[in-house]
Amino acid sequence: MEQEDAYAADLLYARLGEERAGATAARGTRDRDAALATELTLGTLRWQRLLDFLLDKHSKKPVRDMDVEVRLALRLGMYQLRFLTRVPARAAVDESVELVKKYGKRSAAGLVNAVLRRAASDEARRKSCPEAPLLPADVPTAEGWGMEWSHPTWMVERWLEQFGEARSRALLKANNQAPQVCLRMNEGADVEEIAAELRKGGMKVEAGRWLRAALTVRGGNPAETEAYRRGEISIQDEASQMVGWLLGARKGERVLDLCAAPGGKTTTLARQVGATGRVVAADRHRQRLSVMREHLHRVGAERVELVALDGTEPLPFRRAFDRVLVDAPCSGTGTLARNPEIRWRLKSEDLRDFHDRQVKLLWNALEQLKPGGRVVYSTCSLEAEENEHVLEEVLKRRPEARCVSGAAELSPHLRAAGAEEQLFDRNGYFRTFPLEHGTDGFFAAVLERD
Repeated sequence: MEQEDAYAADLLYARLGEERAGATAARGTRDRDAALATELTLGTLRWQRLLDFLLDKHSKKPVRDMDVEVRLALRLGMYQLRFLTRVPARAAVDESVELVKKYGKRSAAGLVNAVLRRAASDEARRKSCPEAPLLPADVPTAEGWGMEWSHPTWMVERWLEQFGEARSRALLKANNQAPQVCLRMNEGADVEEIAAELRKGGMKVEAGRWLRAALTVRGGNPAETEAYRRGEISIQDEASQMVGWLLGARKGERVLDLCAAPGGKTTTLARQVGATGRVVAADRHRQRLSVMREHLHRVGAERVELVALDGTEPLPFRRAFDRVLVDAPCSGTGTLARNPEIRWRLKSEDLRDFHDRQVKLLWNALEQLKPGGRVVYSTCSLEAEENEHVLEEVLKRRPEARCVSGAAELSPHLRAAGAEEQLFDRNGYFRTFPLEHGTDGFFAAVLERD
């Protein structure tokens, strides 16, 4: 992840899948090892800023300036010392020392050993006096919270201004907790039968919070189940599932999914239009479309047509579409619990670049829409520049388009009557907030064209 700017969750999924496929150990051992690897990786990423702060107190050289192998070994060791009670301190130190030796940095073994041993002693003292402050009292709020909850200061400053102290604190807390695993039922799957099958396989299964055809699971990997292999379930956050239903596509309609990969929402669209409809799924990255093709094959949605194109350029389609989904590439600040590395890669100036690209995507979607048709614009971002400001900029130049509420389209799929009141704001925008809704943070707006 450090060397190639890859996403940790994707790498874990691929690498742990390889390990399981070739393993000869008992399944229980493999699952425990996979769970620990996931905890160490994502936990270390979530708490990276705090870990570096704690390590820097015991090192003459800042951790961020060390060789990547040494930096990561120290962070992994510090994470275990700070957060994992089941790993003895001595084991955390010794394993970190062995890591730098294994990866060709034997000369740094003494440094790693010394820094982590001093840190271990510091942690032992802290546990005996947990009320001791982490930082001086005069540290500005955004700086202090950024350190304490391990987020960039600029991000905390934005959220304090936008959401206030209470909601910002809740958001920071949610971003450092492991998100729940949510399942979508694919076409033809029975939610009760799937739940019973997964429980029989040892998983803890509960109904989704919002959707009738959603489940949350713990204690196993759904991607290794027979239900997954049969194409009856997919792993998809509930808020992401709801966005697909907002488009309200009808049987026989022609639908464009403009930024389609990895294909979770595309599956919902294919289900909506049925065998007589047509779904065109586009993405600018051919490799992502290749992976998406495998997903669509698994779930039986092979009627979808895949097209490689850049949605910010004029679209090549001769015929207009009844519905267009623009699930726009974005900063991803609504998914920091699931993708913690985003918080360290994203810069405040990136939001302008995302905004400009999103404006072009939405403009082209409206250009390709039939009169009377519908566009859904969505992001997994919490930032106004990528949400309301995009709509404002486009709609002031498109008087024929207007925002409408998508509550009526979503309502039949919700578990509780009246739940849509918690999901749509007074402007008719769909919004979810991680700790409040128990989902990723999503924004969506429904537009219709006269």
